[in-house]
Amino acid sequence: MLPHPPAFVPRRCTSADRMMWITPDRVFYAGLLGAPVRHTKGAIIVYVAIEGRLRVRIDGGEWRAAEVVVIQPYVPYEIACEGRHVLDILVEPETVDAPLLPPLLRACGPVHAPDFAARVRSAHQRLVGTRAGVDLRPDDFDDLFFGQPLPRRALDPRIAAVLERIKRDPAAASAAESCAADVHLSFSRFLHLFKEEVGIPFRSVRTWKRARSLLQYVNGSSRLVYVALDIGYPDSTHFSHSIRQTFGLKPRDIFAGSRKLRIIGDLGVGKEVTQAA
Repeated sequence: MLPHPPAFVPRRCTSADRMMWITPDRVFYAGLLGAPVRHTKGAIIVYVAIEGRLRVRIDGGEWRAAEVVVIQPYVPYEIACEGRHVLDILVEPETVDAPLLPPLLRACGPVHAPDFAARVRSAHQRLVGTRAGVDLRPDDFDDLFFGQPLPRRALDPRIAAVLERIKRDPAAASAAESCAADVHLSFSRFLHLFKEEVGIPFRSVRTWKRARSLLQYVNGSSRLVYVALDIGYPDSTHFSHSIRQTFGLKPRDIFAGSRKLRIIGDLGVGKEVTQAA
C-alpha cells in the first residue's frame, strides 16, 4: 500500500516526472497536455495544473481559468495550460454513485479546490519516487487522491456483467444483441435497462472503453496498425477518427508524446518502456 503523500514541494516538472497509473476503473496521468482541441471522453476527468493555470472551454462556451478543472462524461471541451505539463485523473462513471460524490466531482468546469490540488501534486511526487518495490493496488487509488473510497454505484447484476465483459475485453465485438442474449433480455429491453442503469447508451460506453484501452499501448514498440487491430478497430481510418474524437489527438501524436512515459498498473508496477511506435 502506498502511504499518504508528503507535503507538496513546488518544483519544475520534467520528462522524468511523466507517468501514468492505470487501474480498471481509474487512471492518473502526469505528462504533456498538447494543443487545445475539442474532444470528448467517457469518464469524469479532473485536471490539476502544476505549471501556471489551466484554461478550459466547455462545449464551445467562454474560456475560463483555474488551477483545477472538472469535466463530466461525454461533455465536449477544450483545455490548455500555461506550462507544458498537467496532472489528470479519470474516474469511470459507472463505478461511482454520482449523487453521493464529493461536490468537486459533481462540478463541470473550473473549481476552486486548493487543498485538493495540493494533495494531487503531492501524490504525483510520491508516485514519481515509487519503484518496483512498492505494491500499488487499485484500492489505493481513491485514498491517495481523494482521501477516501468514492461511493460505489449499485448496478443491476445483468448490466454489471455486461460492463465487466466490455472492460475485460474492450476489443471484442460485444454487439448489443449478443450482450442482451447473454443476460436473457430482449434487445430493446437491454438497451433501455443499460441506459437507465449507466446513464449512457450502450454504444457510447463501448466506444469509450475501446478508446481508453489505447492507454496501455502508448509507450510500446508495436506499430499503430497492429495496435488498432489489437484493441478492436477494423481499420486505421476508423481507429484514427475515434481516437482523435476522444482524446483530441491523432494516435501517432499520442505515441510521439509518450515515448518516455512511465506506466504502472496494468503493465506491471514500475515497468518502464521507452521505445516509440
